[in-house]
Amino acid sequence: MVTKFPSAKSVERKWYVIDAKDQVLGRLATRAATLLMGKHKPEYTPFLDVGDHVIVINAAKVKLTGEKENQKVYRRHTGYPGGLKEITAQKLRQKHPERIVELAVWGMLPKTKLGKHMYKKLKVYPGEQHPHQAQKPAPLEIQE
Repeated sequence: MVTKFPSAKSVERKWYVIDAKDQVLGRLATRAATLLMGKHKPEYTPFLDVGDHVIVINAAKVKLTGEKENQKVYRRHTGYPGGLKEITAQKLRQKHPERIVELAVWGMLPKTKLGKHMYKKLKVYPGEQHPHQAQKPAPLEIQE
């Protein structure tokens, strides 16, 4: 008996569209990360990228529960002494609304070269429009 082993060339990648309007951020990010990694497929292999492409639209209208809008803080460091930069979720939504979803999904992917490759298949747009109509993406519903 021979076990079928997927190769990078034999993987069939699909495109999915997720509408983030009134969706809870964590649930949306979990579903997107699962699709990017390929965990929903029977041929999932942890050390291969077998995932699909994910397009998230209406990222500006994603919902944060509780007081996270004012209390959640995103931190980064410039690399220089005293270079810690902080921004609240409310201000980040005003400046770059798509980054809230991008950072949530990035936190759920592996922190390796493979994770960076998976992350490149994520496309996030703050509004309704996206330039990927030629790929014929399938709409995906997220149950709450």
